[in-house]
Amino acid sequence: MRRDASPDAAPETPTPAGPPPGASPPPSPTGRLVGLDLARGLAILGMYTAHIGPDPSTGGAIGWAMEAARGRSAALFAVLAGFSLVILTGRPRPKTGRPGRQAVGRVLIRSVFLIALGYALAAYTDDVLVILSFYGVLFLLALPLHRLRAVTLATLAAALALVMPQVLYLLREAAAGGGWPDTVAAHDPLARLTASGGVVELLITGAYPVPTWLPFVVAGMAVAKLDLRRPRTVGRVGLAGVALAVIGYGGSWLALHFVPGALEGVREASTTGAAAPAWWSGAVGSNPEPGIPAWLLVASPHSQTTLSIVGNTGVALAVLAGCLLGTSWWAGRWALLRWITTPVSAVGSIALTAYVGHIVAIEALDTRDLPDSAALPALLWYVAATLLFATLWTRFFRRGPLEYVMYVLALPARRIP
Repeated sequence: MRRDASPDAAPETPTPAGPPPGASPPPSPTGRLVGLDLARGLAILGMYTAHIGPDPSTGGAIGWAMEAARGRSAALFAVLAGFSLVILTGRPRPKTGRPGRQAVGRVLIRSVFLIALGYALAAYTDDVLVILSFYGVLFLLALPLHRLRAVTLATLAAALALVMPQVLYLLREAAAGGGWPDTVAAHDPLARLTASGGVVELLITGAYPVPTWLPFVVAGMAVAKLDLRRPRTVGRVGLAGVALAVIGYGGSWLALHFVPGALEGVREASTTGAAAPAWWSGAVGSNPEPGIPAWLLVASPHSQTTLSIVGNTGVALAVLAGCLLGTSWWAGRWALLRWITTPVSAVGSIALTAYVGHIVAIEALDTRDLPDSAALPALLWYVAATLLFATLWTRFFRRGPLEYVMYVLALPARRIP
């Protein structure tokens, strides 16, 4: 039995038997964007690498691979969230009338489910910073933008990337200088209900603060609005991604090395220390102490800066474009590549199940913060088990277990008049 559309992606328009001149639609015969599944699968396995794999300071090829996955996997996941949001609301043209209202209803229900699941998972584990609650809030905030054109969305993503990191920096400075976050949390129903920082954590103090992660989602929405049936368009997305990566990481490296005292300042401020293979921003960590403006020049993982958003968005777009090109049926000479990557695409089609499953397994098997000699074998076992499970499951079922739960919960949206 072949896979059909999963609950996080609406079916695409069926493709014709033969490719029209100049067109190259990526959808598979079942209507899915296989390249999107492949990119999502890579993002999930990249998170496995960050959560289970050896420390990047191991050095060598392994350290480089571990470093490459950190931060960028989550960013790719967020960019793909924006892409999925546009699919859910009617790609390439937004749904209108009753279908449009029902699509919005489905997104709202799924967002609430993700927020609740994220908090439940965060209560279960202290070993992994769970992204799902932030992910659900990002869906809610980006939903009103789904009717905008690609150019408008791209411009908005750029503006958010330029402005919001500076706003977040000032807000975090203010939070560090006083106890107002605790005061807000004391009156925040979400904080009391979830035993967390509540709204302040989601917007300011959390690992995935909404102001600096919204640009990724909006950028993904912009790409989803493009005519990806044409290889030239997909190629341009890839080239734009490479350019953004060079600007982000290269700009950070230049700034840190040529702005007097910048590199020394951020190294002293880093609470995680220097990471030897951090080739993109001069071997600095993340999570700085407050009061270091030079930190805004960093592009390291989760640094919440403009340059990190630009660089990570660039990598995400390049990976997405590569996945779309490599799995498109017009690329006949790469049919073997598409066959080889099928297990990873299967992981991407049940991404929510795979993500939650690995966090539950980390907690149950106590495989977080293993010594490097044990971390790499553990990572390989996790990846192999997930690839096998996803391949077998998607052969017989249309949706993953959690995807099916989310699908059922969203069924009442069909009753929206």
